[in-house]
Amino acid sequence: MTHEEMLKAHPKDLSGFDLEKLAECIAACFECAQTCTACADACLSEEMAAELAACIRTDLDCADICVTTGKVLSRQTGSDATLIKAVLEACATACKACGTECAKHAHMHEHCRICAEVCKRCEQACRELIVSL
Repeated sequence: MTHEEMLKAHPKDLSGFDLEKLAECIAACFECAQTCTACADACLSEEMAAELAACIRTDLDCADICVTTGKVLSRQTGSDATLIKAVLEACATACKACGTECAKHAHMHEHCRICAEVCKRCEQACRELIVSL
């Protein structure tokens, strides 16, 4: 089952949303949360873990914000457009910060390269959904 199928099954009229962009953003948020969590764990396993403290912190912050954003976007009953936009902005900001930090280490650590790419996609999905609201 896809996020879009679940959104379409909701009894509330979701015509105010571009369901495809909403579903893509939800998927991007959960993918980013998982990737950032895994990247933080991988950073902790590196010999230079102490030097990766900022990366680990931004990974974990981004993961928390992404999972929260995905959950908020999944709830449609009584949703507040102002709150949704604020959550999306926070997520895009966290993804940009995490992607920038991970990109600093991408030449040395494959997990950071992957994380930077996933963060960039999630940031873009959040920004595209904001524009569509």
